[in-house]
Amino acid sequence: MPLPAARRPMDADLVTPGPPWLPVEVHESVGSTNAELARDPQVWRVVTAEEQRTGRGRLDRAWTTTPGASIAASVLVPRPATAPLGWVPLVVGLALRDALTSESGLDIALKWPNDLLVPADRNRKLAGILAELTPAGVVVGTGVNIDQDRVDLPVDTATSLRLAGASGVSRERVLTAYLVRLAVLLRELDDDPYAVRTAYEAASATVGREVVVHLPTSEMRGVATGVDADGRLCLRTDAGPCAVAAGDVVHVR
Repeated sequence: MPLPAARRPMDADLVTPGPPWLPVEVHESVGSTNAELARDPQVWRVVTAEEQRTGRGRLDRAWTTTPGASIAASVLVPRPATAPLGWVPLVVGLALRDALTSESGLDIALKWPNDLLVPADRNRKLAGILAELTPAGVVVGTGVNIDQDRVDLPVDTATSLRLAGASGVSRERVLTAYLVRLAVLLRELDDDPYAVRTAYEAASATVGREVVVHLPTSEMRGVATGVDADGRLCLRTDAGPCAVAAGDVVHVR
């Protein structure tokens, strides 16, 4: 019996974002797509792999991939001309969210700074992002769960498009839509940052929620009121307003 479309190896010829992107590279297995891209850091290069042996997310957490059922992709984008660097991973998240929503029909929300959640599936995590600054630009890795069953996923808090009710979604179409949208948003980030900020906040599951932000040596509790011009999460706390540039956010139920 033939495999479902999402379980077949990715066909690079079907990923067609066009300029400014270079032709998409599909590898069978790599240590990590970020590391593979860093071997030859060309701006607008795209590296994908069916398997990552040492994939990782934020805070050095492991990120596993299921061959034929995931997207593991890294891109190298230029530093923004005028916008703060803190907005690059947020824009990546917005581009990925827009692509997944358009291709799957699911409502997908952003958890600051870099997780994509599916509200209809108990806010389980669908995708994650890891950004790393290099001399050549910003390397951004994304991991997206497309066609996994529950047993394929390492934790109960993760989900896939299939588990959330959107089966048969083409990985090639998702990746193409993501790259096209990302190039557009990166241009808009310099041309009209307020519009990008407004779009991000509208898609956020964090803004308006009570949250706990875990910092390296402490934690902060408050209501997330927005994202500022530097990409920091703004909070209203008992001690007054503040903004955090990085941290592990927990939504208080």
